[in-house]
Amino acid sequence: MTVSLQTRGRCWVVGDNIPSDQIVKAQRVFWPMEEIVKHVLEDAHPGFAAGVAPGDVLVAGRHFGQSSGRAIATKAIKATRVGCVVAEYFARTFYRNAFEIGLPILEVRDIRAHVSDGDELSVDVVAGTVRNERTGETIQGQPTHPFLLDMLRAGGLIPMAPALAGEQP
Repeated sequence: MTVSLQTRGRCWVVGDNIPSDQIVKAQRVFWPMEEIVKHVLEDAHPGFAAGVAPGDVLVAGRHFGQSSGRAIATKAIKATRVGCVVAEYFARTFYRNAFEIGLPILEVRDIRAHVSDGDELSVDVVAGTVRNERTGETIQGQPTHPFLLDMLRAGGLIPMAPALAGEQP
């Protein structure tokens, strides 16, 4: 499964220091994924789970995905079919988990100062840019290491493993 590194969709904005337990509450981690996605970010952005559409862009503040290292947080966000998560800064475990499961992410300093909830955004993870289609402004983010881009293109670490081992698909 390949992952698109470009997306265009509605912007959903959440704040700073959103822990993984606010992305998926602890009591739901063993639920089937089709039930978990109905509750993603229910406290941080109550309308997100019901309104998110494929290709939309989740925008967060600083230290998004902090605390628990459970990969269920990244898996649940990916299951909502967002095109990308853009944050001012990701918690390191969330950052690593996102690439390992093939969830496109991008760090962009002060991104929330340039977007509003409901704006239409175009994101190019390879170029590291976010364009606000409402304002016409393009914001430059942090470049993503080429190895991590290859991991995203492959759909995550497990789909990439045969290539790392020198095997042909």
